Formats: sequence, C-alpha cells, structure tokens
Amino acid sequence: MEAIVKGSQKQIGQFVAEDFRTAAVFSDYGIDFCCRGHRTLEDVCNKNGIDPSELLDKLQNVLSTPTHQNIDYKSWPLDLLIDYIEKKHHRYVEEKTPVLLQFLDKLCKVHGEKHPELLKIDAHFKASAGELAAHMKKEELILFPFIKKMIHATISQSAIEAPHFGTVENPIAMMKGEHDNEGVRFREIAKLTNDYTPPADACNTFRVTYAMLEAFEKDLHLHIHLENNVLFPEAIKLEQQFG
Repeated sequence: MEAIVKGSQKQIGQFVAEDFRTAAVFSDYGIDFCCRGHRTLEDVCNKNGIDPSELLDKLQNVLSTPTHQNIDYKSWPLDLLIDYIEKKHHRYVEEKTPVLLQFLDKLCKVHGEKHPELLKIDAHFKASAGELAAHMKKEELILFPFIKKMIHATISQSAIEAPHFGTVENPIAMMKGEHDNEGVRFREIAKLTNDYTPPADACNTFRVTYAMLEAFEKDLHLHIHLENNVLFPEAIKLEQQFG
C-alpha cells in the first residue's frame, strides 16, 4: 500500500524520464506524458476514472522486464542530448513537414468535399508546421547555445555572462508553452482522424498520410518529453550552480 501511495504522487513525466518504456503504458490510457507530464499519477487517475493500483501494476510490469534496448537519456551529458534532439527530432520535423503538407493539399483537393474533416486537419497541420519551424529556430539560436555555454563554463570553471533573457527559466517557460500548444493541436488532429484510422473508402495516399501523421505525433511526443522532462530541468539546475 505504501508503494502505491508513493507511486501515485510521482509525476507522469518522471516515470517516462526514468524509463521511456513507460510511455507506451500511458499512451494506452490516453495520458499525455510529454506536454502535461507535470501532473501526478494520482491526479491523472482521478480525472480519468482510472484505478491507480491497476496503472501502477502495469508500469511495474514494464519496469521489471529486462531490456537491452532502452535508452537512459537522463544519463547523457546535456550537450550530447541537445545534439541528439537537433539531429534526430528537429531534422525529422524538417524532413517530414513538406511531404505531409503536399499530401494533405492533394487529399483536400481530391477528397475534401466528401471528407470535410480533411480541411480542418490540413489547417491544423499548416499552423503546426509554421509554429514548429519558428520554435526550433529559437531553440537552436538562443536556448541551446546558452545551455552549451553553461556546460563549457562548468568544465573550464570560468564565469558566465548573464544572458539578455535574464534566466534560462524564461525561454524554457516560453518553449514549454509552445509545446503545450502543439500538444493541444495534435490531440485535435488525432480526434479528427479517428486516431489516425483511414475511412473505408480511403485511397493509398489517404492511408499513407494518416500513417505519417501518426508517426509525426509519436516523434513529437518523444521530442517534447526529452526537452520538458529531461533537458529543461537539468538546464535549470546547471544555471543554479552559477549562483
């Protein structure tokens, strides 16, 4: 009982930060572990009518299964994590966005009259494409370089100039707010696509587009998780070392 009480007070994001395999369990229950990972397991269960002991049992089953494939992102140096986010997730967004925009445009022209939901999906994704492009540039040009500057100053035991944005918590708060917006947008896309289930009369382009949208959302979930629940908290701790 004590273990259940203790586990229920833990934040969703903490579970996933410690072992990403738990993300699959939360996804099965429709629980947002990335943008809304700051909620405790107890709060989430109360809001969604889930038995916390049942959810904790499933989490424990995953955690007790040995694996050689799980990646311990929390053990990575922050500069390595930043490089990984840029090369893996930022590049993914840059590569997949134009393809999805092209496919959605085609679907709207050919099937939009019979499937008006496509017009809404297209509008949401176009908005997301623009916001994500600007968001990633802010990270790459402002936030990430400052975190790397703190890392280098720590290694060389040198001082660091105060950034123009005051404290690293300010751009982090902005990035997290933008993450929340994307989380809301993709929940709406998932709803409009019936959880990425193509209609019975769907052509191959229809099916491929829905599959790509689902893969895009999954990649975005990991992308946001790595920043919100791993990189950002460690960057705040790092800055505190400079007093």
